[in-house]
Amino acid sequence: MLRKSLMQLILFACFLIFLSANALAANNPATILRLATTTSTENSGLLDYLLPDFEKQNDYKVHVIAVGTGKALRMGKDGDVDVLLVHAPKAEAEFVAAGYGTDRTAIMHNDFVIVGPSADPAGLSKASSLADAMQRISKTQSRFVSRGDNSGTYKKESSLWKLANVKPQGKWYIEAGQGMGKVLLMASELDAYTLTDRGTWLAYRDKSPLKILWQHDPLLFNPYSAIAVNPERYKDTNYKGAMAFIHWLVLPSTQHKIAAFRLYQQPLFIPDAVQDNSAPASVVTSEKHS
Repeated sequence: MLRKSLMQLILFACFLIFLSANALAANNPATILRLATTTSTENSGLLDYLLPDFEKQNDYKVHVIAVGTGKALRMGKDGDVDVLLVHAPKAEAEFVAAGYGTDRTAIMHNDFVIVGPSADPAGLSKASSLADAMQRISKTQSRFVSRGDNSGTYKKESSLWKLANVKPQGKWYIEAGQGMGKVLLMASELDAYTLTDRGTWLAYRDKSPLKILWQHDPLLFNPYSAIAVNPERYKDTNYKGAMAFIHWLVLPSTQHKIAAFRLYQQPLFIPDAVQDNSAPASVVTSEKHS
């Protein structure tokens, strides 16, 4: 009887130790990695495709916060995240120069495209240049839905209006303040033009009557970088996890996995951290601007 009671006590103690260990693991901040990234990496499905491998190989749980690049950088400045995956080169450089981030690393790129109604009321198919295309939208006051959210896409769009010497305003110009997926759906409902990254467009094109009206322009290049939040500024940041994530992203195996991520036989992102890439670097589609 005494032996039985002793065994029960031992088993109960082991059970308590097991529960305590699990509770500590679940609440251990070192196992959590807070990633602020753009809506394009989430809307395209890239993160759902990549992150399970990273978590399995590195024993981290990634908490994804998908917002515009501007908001992601603000979260980094506030020390609310550990690592960023964003696409606004000028803003990224300023973020690092100000001491908020470190170890900025080129990961991949895709490009922007302008989509719009099949009828093309602004006549983008007749445009001689990207600046001309933007001017045609303004001159005809054709509806244009803007992200309006300080995202990388919005920053690119703003630079294109500046290139065209246009200050967009009026009822035709609609600032949504939404992510890329919602903006594409809104533009579809309004029969409007918008600027989108190719990856999100490919993920949403079956839901939209719009079509690509301008693409394959060097001015629409869209690079993505990973940045670790500076641990010297925020002592509680998970810098070890951030660097593990950045190093994992540039591994040849991960870069090839990025290259293999496709929709409609097209790559959504092109890896930038490997020279020997067995996957095709680009795919030219049948949709081209004139």
